[in-house]
Amino acid sequence: MSEAARGHLAMLIFSALVAGSFSLGALVADQIAPLALNAIRFVIAAVLVGAMAWIGPGFRRSDFHAPWRYPLLGGVFAIYFVLMFEGLKTAQPVSTAAVFTLTPIMSAAVAYLMLRQILTGRMAVSLAIGGSGALWVIFRADVAALLAFEVGRGEQVFFLGCIAHAVYTPLVRFLNRGETALVFSFGTVTGGAVVMLVLGWRAVLETPWMLLPAIVWVTLFYVAIFASAVTFVLVQYATLRLPASKVMAYTYLTPSWVILWEIALGHGMPPVWVLGGVALTCLALWMLLKNES
Repeated sequence: MSEAARGHLAMLIFSALVAGSFSLGALVADQIAPLALNAIRFVIAAVLVGAMAWIGPGFRRSDFHAPWRYPLLGGVFAIYFVLMFEGLKTAQPVSTAAVFTLTPIMSAAVAYLMLRQILTGRMAVSLAIGGSGALWVIFRADVAALLAFEVGRGEQVFFLGCIAHAVYTPLVRFLNRGETALVFSFGTVTGGAVVMLVLGWRAVLETPWMLLPAIVWVTLFYVAIFASAVTFVLVQYATLRLPASKVMAYTYLTPSWVILWEIALGHGMPPVWVLGGVALTCLALWMLLKNES
């Protein structure tokens, strides 16, 4: 399997794992402060990724040159996670997943400014199609709402988080100095843990951890292990092998995965017309991944 193919496989797994955090996050968004949950999830993720890096490629002295890179990257990603859980307090999982699919457009713009990665004609068309599909889902196939541009507060909050995510992806390649994906991920999640603990220490102390329902603990360990530790490694592995816009193209699969998660959790199907927007995002993914002629 080629390096590029491995990058694509990593992002396919990434999209499925990320989708679970939307559905599970919606179940606990009102039961724990986003700052508290994300501070602990970053700490757990840092321990897990650090152990994997120690057992795997190990650490070199050069890995910790310019250590300011790690809290910068971790802080940017922490903004995304906190605003995601804040948005899920009022927004539906499928709707927020659709907002997430707008990140490839923003990521392509940032990648051009930072890395001079050129957006080809095919990629521009596919991003436009994907963005249209995302808007169709966000507005729940309601043309009147689309024309009036009535976006809920949850979607607005999460959109700000997606801007941070769009900046993060090209920033990984811009700041990486030859570190392996595991080591660089460890630095990033450790930096994120430090930033989150500095900002959220009061929320952590005020949270009645022993009184939290089981679903909060399930969500905490899921987002810490699968939606943090594993996905950090996957996205950084893929980012070093694929253009930023193609890495973020896999976010177009997120609404489809979220629908499957919602069905599995017994929440039913979204309105049938919304599926048209999901189909457009899948078409955009196919166009983005198709080799350029």
